[in-house]
Amino acid sequence: MLSFVNSQLEKYDCSPRAQMQLEIAVEELFVNIAHYAYNPEVGSATVRVEMQQDPISAIITLIDRGVPYDPLAKEDPDVTLSADEREIGGLGIYMVKKSMDAVTYEYKDGQNILTLKKKLMMLFIEACSRRKGDRAKRSER
Repeated sequence: MLSFVNSQLEKYDCSPRAQMQLEIAVEELFVNIAHYAYNPEVGSATVRVEMQQDPISAIITLIDRGVPYDPLAKEDPDVTLSADEREIGGLGIYMVKKSMDAVTYEYKDGQNILTLKKKLMMLFIEACSRRKGDRAKRSER
């Protein structure tokens, strides 16, 4: 599943940073689907990768027909507490919410639909600026 997501992102020259953030988010959510939507049963999930213009963004949607479960409904963990003081669980979803520009959930037509959105334009501009700087450095040598 991750190789599919990465291959789609690479088609669009997604920056390594954004690709890593999306990969971590998708893996976290996929594990949650396996654990909450179907456990102890087995089921399938659909992963859809789309690109959007204006602003340039990657949109990844995970869809399953398991038990309705909204991972966004749980309150964010108190990250100011030490690991010993904090309740177990919730850090993965918290990390997903913090690293994406938007995360939405809906239960529709018997399906859990979780959508991630990551803007790529600024990352693309930053990468282009670094490449120009690298070219300038090389031409100065």
